[in-house]
Amino acid sequence: MTDTTPTIVIRTLPKRLPNSAYRVREYLTDKEVDRLPASIEYIRAGKLRALAVSTLARSQALPDLPSVSEFVPGYESSGFFGVGAPGKTSSEIVDTLNKEINAGLADPKLKAQLAHLGGMVLSGSPADFRTLIGEEIEKWAKVIKFAGIKAE
Repeated sequence: MTDTTPTIVIRTLPKRLPNSAYRVREYLTDKEVDRLPASIEYIRAGKLRALAVSTLARSQALPDLPSVSEFVPGYESSGFFGVGAPGKTSSEIVDTLNKEINAGLADPKLKAQLAHLGGMVLSGSPADFRTLIGEEIEKWAKVIKFAGIKAE
């Protein structure tokens, strides 16, 4: 996603609407980028036509749906959720939280439910998460600079 990446224009929908799946259903647009868990049931029911996923690889939940990276090599844009703690939190507390969260994420029922919704578990260490956040900041800073985006 640099000056060599094709430009993609996406129209946004009003933020006052309660959730993204509702926005897609009630305000049908010619294009929408949404999180797969919010849209997957509409896709499966044939009420929403998905063109591609924006993760680097195809989704295991919709394996016939291509990834944008198959058409634009290297393209990747995906969201993630994580748990953070205040900077002065002791390493013992952080390590305990990390151990327990990773144990929960390893639960087969949770993994199966997330996979059914098109989600994927990324467990790891606090250092892994710090690295991921740093990489995302660097990637999106380049996009913001290239696009000339300014805070309003």
